[in-house]
Amino acid sequence: MKWIKIMTGIVAIAAGVTLAACGSSSKEVGKAPLDNIKEKGTLVVATSPDYAPFEFQTLVDGKNKIVGADILMAEKIAEKLGVRLEVSSMSFDNVLNSIQNGRADIAIAGLSVSEDRMKVFDFSEPYYHVQDILLVKKDVASNYSSLERLVDKKLAVQKGSTQEVYAKEHLKDTDIISLTQVGEAINELKSGQVDAVLLDSPVALGYVSQNKDLAIAEVSFPETDASTKAIVMPKDSGSLKEEIDKIVKELIETGEYEKYLKEVAKFTAVE
Repeated sequence: MKWIKIMTGIVAIAAGVTLAACGSSSKEVGKAPLDNIKEKGTLVVATSPDYAPFEFQTLVDGKNKIVGADILMAEKIAEKLGVRLEVSSMSFDNVLNSIQNGRADIAIAGLSVSEDRMKVFDFSEPYYHVQDILLVKKDVASNYSSLERLVDKKLAVQKGSTQEVYAKEHLKDTDIISLTQVGEAINELKSGQVDAVLLDSPVALGYVSQNKDLAIAEVSFPETDASTKAIVMPKDSGSLKEEIDKIVKELIETGEYEKYLKEVAKFTAVE
């Protein structure tokens, strides 16, 4: 089954991980974020399950479940904090909004660090480094040897992503098509509606491995702060950030996060 179209909406996930209703607030005004989480006994994590291998939906025993390296990390964080994990599933462009309006405590969704985001949110220590990659049809891959080849082409990006920001700022002569889901962008590429898709390297490589008609173009993009993935929290999260930073550092230093990536490789995203 190919990593093409990721189903939307809220789904049930396994092993005590439940979905948080997007309409309910997870934050009590006036309380420190960590105190609030421990008092209610739950950690509400916002995510967008359309970004394998970080977070995606798959069929397990005939049922849709949200899996991914980020989800395993969220489970570990909740365990370390001594609370229950609730996952709130939504479109990627709503993930950061859920932190601002208090509907989620933290966001783990393959989120990249950027200067603009750092003005509004706290970021954890980075847990993964990526680079932007241009995904194209295999039979025309040789046509995309430089950024100039994107002039007057249709380039798909995920709405709300750092790739969208980069493309709009630096690829002025390219027709930027912002889509809600990565799977939608891949469908548009395969059907010829767009010429290329700009996305993170692990995600792009995953699609190539599952789709023989797709390929990575030999064009380089500059490495920026957006090359790092981190957990997002409300601004001035204080002790919550300290605790999460400790957990993230441990997961990286012990190689646990890399193990998560290998563990989820056995799953195939649902169409």
